[in-house]
Amino acid sequence: MKSPILEVRHLTKRFGSNEVLKGVEFSVEKGDVICVIGASGSGKSTLLRCINMLEMPSSGEILFHGEDILSRSISIPEYRSKVGMVFQNFNLFYNMTALKNCMVGIRRIRKKDKASAQSTALGYLEKVGMLPFINAKPRQLSGGQQQRVAIARALAMEPELLLFDEPTSALDPQMVGEVLSVMRTLAKEGLTMIIVTHEMSFARDVATHVVYMEDGIIWEAGTPEQIFQSPQRQETRDFLERFMSG
Repeated sequence: MKSPILEVRHLTKRFGSNEVLKGVEFSVEKGDVICVIGASGSGKSTLLRCINMLEMPSSGEILFHGEDILSRSISIPEYRSKVGMVFQNFNLFYNMTALKNCMVGIRRIRKKDKASAQSTALGYLEKVGMLPFINAKPRQLSGGQQQRVAIARALAMEPELLLFDEPTSALDPQMVGEVLSVMRTLAKEGLTMIIVTHEMSFARDVATHVVYMEDGIIWEAGTPEQIFQSPQRQETRDFLERFMSG
């Protein structure tokens, strides 16, 4: 029996009196592509930020290969090198070229020499179709190109799990397809991913599991067929009807 890469147990997150996550639980196995859907404000992005330790959970456990990452003995930079994240707004270093953006983590966190870091970075920039732009700085790139560089930067750390926080939400419609195409390829290659997304057709076609969140709670989880064709919860049905009509 396979053991999960990641287990989230009874996870809560409060900001003052506002409880954003209310006992969230799920697990991730190698090769899973989990798409998290739900309305804005349902806690999806906060969940990813807790998993990546950008936000400290209020209570609960996050187990990575069975070890609680909330333990003080865990090195957060080392953990993040294994559980990467791609953000809505790219979060690139604007004073660095695309190539240097992809090299910086390899050099600083993985302690690779310059030649090795450059070779790895070039390989992943080629993978996302950005090899012709390695000397461009972010301001010289379109939003879609910046996001592809951000994906290459995350891949260059060779993580076991990659988190995507609405990676197309800041893009013009014509740029969404180029980013989703890269992500579809990664899914086909077996990369383990958790993706917060409003792209329902992508979730339906690519996910191995879909999680519907509302008001800080996972209301329903299942295969894409179960969630999109025969949801069991009225909350899920209402959301999908609102989304499709919208």
